[in-house]
Amino acid sequence: MDPFLIALLGLGATFLLILLHVPIGVAMFAVGVGGYALLEGVRPAVSTMISEISGNIENPGLAVIPLFLLMGSFATAGGLSGEIYRFANAFVGHRRGGLAMATMGGCGVFGAICGSSAATAATFGRVALPEMLKRGYAAHFAAGTIAAGGTLGALVPPSVIMIIYAVITRENILDLFVAAVIPAAMAILFHFSAISIYLARNPEAGPPGERASWRERWQATLGAWAALVMLIAVIGGIYGGIVTVDEAAALGAILALVFAVARRRMSWRVFWNALIESAAATAMIYVIIFGASVFTYFMTVSNVPPALTEWVKGLDLAPVLIILVLLAIYIVLGAVFDTISAMLITLPFVLPIVKDLGYDPIWWGIINVVVVELGMITPPIGMNVFVLHALAPEIKLNRIFAGVTPFVISDMIRLLILALFPVITLYLLR
Repeated sequence: MDPFLIALLGLGATFLLILLHVPIGVAMFAVGVGGYALLEGVRPAVSTMISEISGNIENPGLAVIPLFLLMGSFATAGGLSGEIYRFANAFVGHRRGGLAMATMGGCGVFGAICGSSAATAATFGRVALPEMLKRGYAAHFAAGTIAAGGTLGALVPPSVIMIIYAVITRENILDLFVAAVIPAAMAILFHFSAISIYLARNPEAGPPGERASWRERWQATLGAWAALVMLIAVIGGIYGGIVTVDEAAALGAILALVFAVARRRMSWRVFWNALIESAAATAMIYVIIFGASVFTYFMTVSNVPPALTEWVKGLDLAPVLIILVLLAIYIVLGAVFDTISAMLITLPFVLPIVKDLGYDPIWWGIINVVVVELGMITPPIGMNVFVLHALAPEIKLNRIFAGVTPFVISDMIRLLILALFPVITLYLLR
């Protein structure tokens, strides 16, 4: 059978398995091994499977994943999320929509500590949602704000999705973290703008709160000292060149554990649960990386990437138009499949096209993360929306999707700007 046809059948089989709720890592691994076996035989397929797994296990870049996950679990146990939220609220909570902005800012800071979008949304769903509802915020807008704020966990470094992208594409993790700084700042500013514009038209959805005194602000700042120390130590250490990414992850995990123990919030049961939670998430991510690695190898030997690159060249379109078409395809796929799945499955043959067009793979990695963010709040998948619905089942799912609409529009505009002007993303790498 023609290798290209086998590859296309494999791609279709992968999407079918995901639709049947087979975990993405398992689906990609099975199709990758099966497809390579059809091309080269069972023995070479088994040999490739073993070599790809062992090669990834030896990759030092993977060590940061369990450490950052542990840091997030320990930080949550230590109550850092609540302190971050109270700190932000003390300074902007008195404005119309100020509580929503405090929530968004808190999600950005906690996302830098946690590194996970779903975990950030779940944490602030418990911390911020009751407060917003108590102060008269519309339920759908409050839930939508938290769901959108959770997406910052994917973009604000350190980000697990960025680490996965770096490992699979063999790009430098630190370069991705540096490139994410400006897009992350844009995300927060654009979301603030979305809150202001929405509340200008619907002022009853986010009434202003009481103004905090300077004494209360000072107390809130002192209360958030642990989170600020962690943020400076981890993010400042990485960008200041004081520690490597691996060392920063280890330092963050240790600091989060020390703070939780010092506050007497770390019992043996909590500690054990944090280890189990982090180990389970790490295993899932490792399986995804193993599966993506084998699947990429299968696609490469099938000669799909060069064939598609030549086909795209034959279209004789401007590179920016091709990029916009690819992003439109990702957005459509994200409406049907989990966006992370769509990104990983298509990466083996999309990345060569992007490189051939003259674009930087670091830039494309950030664009991919922004698209993943978008997929986390768009129907029908919208993982963060489902997280909020699980925490507050009394708020209907369609109402939460209505609440995230201003932020979806904001993200679309930001994605278009970053796609049209790559220099924005790559500016700090110059």
